[in-house]
Amino acid sequence: MAVGIGLLCLWGERASAQKIEIGASVGGLNYKGDIAPNFNFRFFRPGGSLFFRYNVSRSVTFRAEGLYGGIKADDQYAKDPFQQARNLSFRTRITEANLVTEYNFLDYVNRRSALNWTPYVFGGIGYMGFRPTPKTADYSTKGWVLPFGVGVKYQIRRPWNVGLEIGTRKTFTDYLDNLGGEIVSTNKLDQGDPSRKDMYYYVGFSVSYTFYRIVCPE
Repeated sequence: MAVGIGLLCLWGERASAQKIEIGASVGGLNYKGDIAPNFNFRFFRPGGSLFFRYNVSRSVTFRAEGLYGGIKADDQYAKDPFQQARNLSFRTRITEANLVTEYNFLDYVNRRSALNWTPYVFGGIGYMGFRPTPKTADYSTKGWVLPFGVGVKYQIRRPWNVGLEIGTRKTFTDYLDNLGGEIVSTNKLDQGDPSRKDMYYYVGFSVSYTFYRIVCPE
């Protein structure tokens, strides 16, 4: 028993020194590409993430995150006659892992009496896999992404935190919607615009838990 308490205290001290934080978020994903060239709230699909934060200082945080969700779009809702004539639609599942750095604009301290909140910006790199339905050609369904965005976090009651984040994922693929510019087709309606890569967005509400020093007996 004493050994277990000792190990717990040791782990707690290390966690405090490192300011470890774990959490989860729920929200929605959206997409911008050939079938939805403009942002459309109609196409939001549910998504969620699990993340791990390493709070280096009051200003800088490193975060590792795993994200899962879906995107969709449909030409039938477009105002463009070309898209209406094309009449294509898709649904795609996305799995992503990323590493980002957050920069806090305010003094995000960890005192019980402090009003703990701050807006922040973030940016980093990630890797994704996606599964479009339908898939009508042979193309890669994996690739790098560049996540970046803004958010706000608030410590409602130590050690619990909540946050709201809006992030963009710049991709290097044109096939999230199964409509890439390099697909060979004699029908121009089935061809995408190769000059524009697809993008997707994630808006999420998060809850996280920060580990603090455990007070151990002498």
